[in-house]
Amino acid sequence: MAQHYIWQYGYPDRHWAETLSWASQDLLVPVGTCRFLQGALLSRVQELGFEDQQRAYADILVEEAVKTSAIEGQKLDPQAVRSSVATRLGLPDGGLRPSRHRHADGVVSVLLDATANHEQPLTAERLKGWQATLFPGGYSDLHKIEVGNWRIGPMQIVSGPVGRQKVHYEAPPSERLDEEMARFIRWFGESRGQMDGILRAGMAHLWFLTIHPFEDGNGRIARTLSDLALAQDDGQNMRFYSLSQQIMSDRDDYYDILERTQKGSGEITPWLKWFAGCVQRAMHSSKVVLDMSLERSKFWAKANAMDLSARQQKAINKLFDAGPKGFEGGLTNKKYASMTGTSRQTAQRELAELVEKGLFYTEGAGRGVRYGLALWKPKEPPVSG
Repeated sequence: MAQHYIWQYGYPDRHWAETLSWASQDLLVPVGTCRFLQGALLSRVQELGFEDQQRAYADILVEEAVKTSAIEGQKLDPQAVRSSVATRLGLPDGGLRPSRHRHADGVVSVLLDATANHEQPLTAERLKGWQATLFPGGYSDLHKIEVGNWRIGPMQIVSGPVGRQKVHYEAPPSERLDEEMARFIRWFGESRGQMDGILRAGMAHLWFLTIHPFEDGNGRIARTLSDLALAQDDGQNMRFYSLSQQIMSDRDDYYDILERTQKGSGEITPWLKWFAGCVQRAMHSSKVVLDMSLERSKFWAKANAMDLSARQQKAINKLFDAGPKGFEGGLTNKKYASMTGTSRQTAQRELAELVEKGLFYTEGAGRGVRYGLALWKPKEPPVSG
């Protein structure tokens, strides 16, 4: 194979990571903006009470787990993830059933370990444990994979139909993985405090993906490593913004900048600028999540004082997960009955109760009536006089 990827530079005289370079002066403004937003975000979080902080963290964790999986094409049920998060954080479950989704439990466990235990050293065993936790039973979809150990054999990132596949990236051969990962883990430990923490998080992300040490799960673990590095940087054991949610929004750009960087000459300033910008956008977006967390918390404080059925609680959680725009076509009697597994008559009665208690509002009439959370009821236009 002709020299084409950054991991092929420098060998055998020096390691490829030693050939990487970046223009520090071009990163001053992106990193400075991150620091400003980071300070504003932490100040806002400190204004919240402990319970509201926990709720906000739970909502961010749900978003992170769902989106880091979605980037890789795995769809997790937000309700299963929320149940798993609530169980692990000791939060009221708001009518959620205990999670029996092992993949949801696995992703949540890995993310919690990275943030809550960010002072624990990164080791090969910890990384292998993360990967095994992501794939309970040792399967990725229907395919049996190597779990809890480095991959065996070559690794290519490809797309397109069989026979016309495009190779986007080819990772270092498996016989180099012990050496490559030992070097990476040593760097991760030694670099803390020696370079800016945001740039270190971006560097760890790129370096790990360049090695691609596992048969599957490399992207999710790379993003978890970024969370670990960011937690070590700000000293917080709770994350109040979701990097994966932002990467999911920018997924095409994410894959494009990674491919260009890994096929480049080792000058990684564009990647680090993109990563810092992604952190900025994630922090901006967190305001929406924090506001929604507060709304959810206040709503449930009111709702929990009422005698709601488990079905009504489930419908409320579904609407919160859908966000202010709600379901496509709105929540109807038929959708409520299907969602909660009850009859149309019971659905009608329970929806009417939610409206009577002031938790839901309605729009439309007859068979066209739609329901939504009262706190998101559209404001009436002012009456012109």
